Amino acid sequence: MSLPTPQPGILDIAAYVGGESSVKGVERIYKLSSNEGALGPSPKAQAALVATAGKLHRYPDGGSTELRKAIAARYGLDPTTIVCGAGSDELIGLLVKAYAGPGDEVLYSEHGFLMYGIYAKGCSAVPVTAPERNLCADVDALLAAVTDKTKLVFVTNPSNPTGTYTSAEDLARLRAALPSHVLLVIDAAYAEYVDRNDYTTGLELAQSTPNTVMLRTFSKLHALGGARVGWGVFPPAIADVMNRLRSPFNLTSSSQAAARAAIEDVEFQALCKTHNDYWLPWMKAELKALGLHTTDSVANFVLVQFPADGAHSAKAAHAFLQNRGLIVRPVGSYGLPEWLRITIGTGEENQMVIAALKDFLGAGS
Repeated sequence: MSLPTPQPGILDIAAYVGGESSVKGVERIYKLSSNEGALGPSPKAQAALVATAGKLHRYPDGGSTELRKAIAARYGLDPTTIVCGAGSDELIGLLVKAYAGPGDEVLYSEHGFLMYGIYAKGCSAVPVTAPERNLCADVDALLAAVTDKTKLVFVTNPSNPTGTYTSAEDLARLRAALPSHVLLVIDAAYAEYVDRNDYTTGLELAQSTPNTVMLRTFSKLHALGGARVGWGVFPPAIADVMNRLRSPFNLTSSSQAAARAAIEDVEFQALCKTHNDYWLPWMKAELKALGLHTTDSVANFVLVQFPADGAHSAKAAHAFLQNRGLIVRPVGSYGLPEWLRITIGTGEENQMVIAALKDFLGAGS
């Protein structure tokens, strides 16, 4: 009997696995595995979401008009250049679907976001990775990997899971050296956390070139991961393509309302940023004092290296932390089996992680 056959590449996909949320036998859980905002969503966003409950029988605004206006007002943008999606994940998938097909290549750095490769395979395209330098995207390596089959190049800035970033100068150099038919997608999901003079979200490239897109999300600083809201700035021709492809009601009314309130709550954004500004360097300093190496993360997480094997390996550390109810993220699927990614949580959670690692390493008093 003949059965339906999926398109080539789909059965080669290893399904994406999100950060764990529970540990068998452990009642009190502290989830630090998914880079969710430590302080939760804005109270104004929560109230806005609740206020939509009596209107859920109505279809949402298919164009996310008021949300796009709010984003535009917050950042001084033209709302017609903004496209919203069910998380930036949806926008990534639509870009790959629109511009890559069988045999085409989708290029990104070797420890880049796993969804780039998953979406590429889903379109029968070929995912291609370029080596990194010191766990940071290497523009020269990316350019060396470009072929006549390359259709999209993704740069995560800052990168996940490393937390490192690509400078504005290097991004501009990459765009200038790429063939004009290659779409450069700058995935700036963690942009709100960054304070570096040479950092850029890629917005100016998305506004000044016809072949560059900048993506953002409400899942990190705004802590609306459960609402699934992403957005991006697109050149007019690419925005037109996205609006033709996306689902007509891809954002719920509740999600639109919550995101609009969140983007307008500048005071709460500043509070979340201040929290991360204190605890990120604190966490890196404490880990260094324990003899553990971290990347110089500029996001809301740290990537921590452990010995390759033995009693203090990443696998052993992960299990030890889980027994304390502390869930962090192994990143072996990213090609980094010796590392763990730890989200910056509340002050209490951060202190608990360090105390637990002191005990794990035998450094507890």
